Amino acid sequence: MRNMTEVDAIVIGAGPGGYHAAIRLGQLGKKVVCFDRDEVGGVCLNWGCIPTKALLHVGEVARHIREAGKIGLKVAAPEVDREGVAKFTESVVKANVGGVNQLFKANNVDFAYGEASFTGPKEVALKKRDGSTETYVAKDAVVIATGSAPVDVKAWPRDGETIINSDDAVQLKRIPKTMLVIGGGVIGLEFATVYTRMGAKVLVVEMMSQVLTGTDLEISKTMARILKKQGVEIALGTKLVSLEKTASGVKAVINGEFTNEKDETREFEVALVAVGRRPVTDNLNLAAAGLAVDERGFLAVDAQRKTVVDGIYAIGDVAGAPLLAHKAMKEGTVAAEAIAGDASSAYDPVAVPNCVYTDPEVATVGLSEEEAKAAGYELRIGKFPLLASGRARTMNESDGMIKLIGDAKTDLLLGMHIIAPQAESLIGEGVIALEMGATLEDIGLSIHPHPTLTESIMDAAEASHSKAIHVVNPKPKPVPVGAGAK
Repeated sequence: MRNMTEVDAIVIGAGPGGYHAAIRLGQLGKKVVCFDRDEVGGVCLNWGCIPTKALLHVGEVARHIREAGKIGLKVAAPEVDREGVAKFTESVVKANVGGVNQLFKANNVDFAYGEASFTGPKEVALKKRDGSTETYVAKDAVVIATGSAPVDVKAWPRDGETIINSDDAVQLKRIPKTMLVIGGGVIGLEFATVYTRMGAKVLVVEMMSQVLTGTDLEISKTMARILKKQGVEIALGTKLVSLEKTASGVKAVINGEFTNEKDETREFEVALVAVGRRPVTDNLNLAAAGLAVDERGFLAVDAQRKTVVDGIYAIGDVAGAPLLAHKAMKEGTVAAEAIAGDASSAYDPVAVPNCVYTDPEVATVGLSEEEAKAAGYELRIGKFPLLASGRARTMNESDGMIKLIGDAKTDLLLGMHIIAPQAESLIGEGVIALEMGATLEDIGLSIHPHPTLTESIMDAAEASHSKAIHVVNPKPKPVPVGAGAK
C-alpha cells in the first residue's frame, strides 16, 4: 500500500507565487502543503530578485564612493572584497528565506523538499531528498507555481565558470576584468551594471535595435546613453556569430551595426548568456493530470488562474508573461481565495509595473508612446528631466527623466515611464493612477512634497498641459472640438 497523505491543497513551488498561495490558503483555514526541490523563496529570494539587488546596492555604494569628490568628500577609492560582498548577499538571502519559513509556521503551512510530479489530477508524488517517495492527495486543489529558468543556448554550453547564466552570475565567484553580456534585456543590463561597478569592462551585445526591447523607445535610448556614459559598451543591432572557450576565457565573433556589418573578434574572461527565461514544467508529468503546455511552454489559465482541469491552478511564470515576481504574488493570493470559495477574486490588473534595477533604475507601467500610437490614441505627453529637479541635484543624480503618456481626448493617463534613483518606488504612483483612472490633470493638481523626486511626476503632468514651472513648456497642441481635460 502506498504511503499517502491527504490535505486540502497542494502548492508545487515555494517561490513568490507559491509561498503567497500557500500562506493565503493557510490564512483561510486550509490544510496546505508546499513542495520545492530547492529552497523556500524560489529563484526570487535565492538567485534572482533579492541577491541581485543586494549586489546592485553594493555597486551603487561603490559608485558613490568613487564620485564622492564631486560633493566635497575625500575618500579612498573602494576596493571590492569579493568574499565580504558574498557574505553580505548570503546574509540578505538567509534573512528573507528565514522570514518566509516563519510565516509558513505561523500560518500552518507544511513545507517539504523534493521533486513533485502528478500521478493523477489531484494526486502528487513527492520524491524526497533521501530517495523515498510519498504521495499526497488534495481534496480541493493543486497549485502549480514552478517558475522559470534561464534559457540555455546549445551553441554556447554553460560551464558555470567561463560561460555562465544569471544563476551563476549572482554567486560572484570572481570579478572578471572583462565580461561579455549576451542580451540587452532586464537581466543583461542589471548584471552589466553590477559587474561594471565591481570593476569589470563589460560589452553588451543585443540583436535588436534597442536595449530593453518593448520599453518606450525614448526611455530605452536614454538608458543606453546613461549606461554608455558609465562605461558599459553596448552593441545594438549586432549578433553573436560564434563563441568558443579559450585558455583564458572565451573568444567571441560579433557582426552587425556595431561592427559596420563586419566580423569582429573580441576576447573576454567571462560570457554571461542572458537571452531570456523559460517556464519550468519538465518533470511534473502534466499528462497524468490531463494538462499540456502551449507552444511556448505555458499553461492556459482563466481570471482565477484555473487551468482546463478542474481543481488545478497555475500561477507565476508558468502561467504566461510577464515573468515578474509581483505578478506571481498577486496570482497566488487570487488562486488561494478562489480555492477557498471566493467567486469574486480575480486577476484583472489594469497594468503591471516593470522595474529594471540598473543605476539609475528604470520603471514603467502602462502603454509606451509607441504602443499608445499603435492603439490609435491621440497623445498628450508630459516630460520632466531630472536635470531640473532640485532634489535630484542635491543627490548629485541629475541623469534621468519622467515621461507620462496621456490620451489627448480624455486626458486619462495611459502610461508612466521613469529613469531615476528609486524609480522602482516612484512607479507606484503610476500604478495607482492607472488603476483609479486618473487624468494627467489629476496628477498635476495633486500637491506633492518638496523637495522630492516624486514631485517630478507632478511636474511632468503639468508639462503635458504646458503649465510646468521648472521647465520651459512645449507649445500646447490644439484640443479636438468637444474634448479636453475635465
